[in-house]
Amino acid sequence: MVFWVFGYGSLIWNPGFEYDEKVIGFIKDYKRCFDVACIDHRGTPENPARTCSLEQSEGAICWGAAYCVRGGPHKERAAMEYLEKRECEYDQKASVDFYKEGETTQPALSAVIVFTSTPERETNKYYLGPAPVEDMARQIATAFGPCGNNRDYIFRLEKAMYDIGHEDDFVIELANEVRKALGIFVVIPTGKKKKKVLPSSHSPRKSQIQPLLLHRSSEAVAMDS
Repeated sequence: MVFWVFGYGSLIWNPGFEYDEKVIGFIKDYKRCFDVACIDHRGTPENPARTCSLEQSEGAICWGAAYCVRGGPHKERAAMEYLEKRECEYDQKASVDFYKEGETTQPALSAVIVFTSTPERETNKYYLGPAPVEDMARQIATAFGPCGNNRDYIFRLEKAMYDIGHEDDFVIELANEVRKALGIFVVIPTGKKKKKVLPSSHSPRKSQIQPLLLHRSSEAVAMDS
């Protein structure tokens, strides 16, 4: 068995498992959203973080990275067990076609695994649902868990998309709103009109928001940093 898995969030910059090949590309008819609660890494049950998931959207494309795992049952099983533990807040696995840049009609890969989330509060306890971008930004700016804070997640995703050459305007918009909430006076423009330089530091000059202080859990495992 050989399998491919598509990363569209923290897997882009931190896969965390042993893989044999990495390919930058995209999947069709999905777009990023921030509707999933994280209560054990970058948030808590009382103050959940918002992390990235996918929602179906006809005609949309979502760029990211596909990882190939081959080398025998033991290696493949170890990678999948790691992914299922790390992605425990995502209750679905979909099988998708994966495309490379410039190859938009024929997929480069088929049956690529992607972890996603059921958009139903009744059946999925981790589904937060949509919210105004300002409200999401305030939540991301203040959420903090055993493995770090939520704002680092959005800033790292923004940079990861920049690094692979396919920025996501919604991620940039949300990151900018988080900067405003934190009092960071650097705004990254959306669109691809010119090369942009991301700020070297995301530290606020002055912030009126006090992060929630928590004791670090000895059982916490940093899986999405």
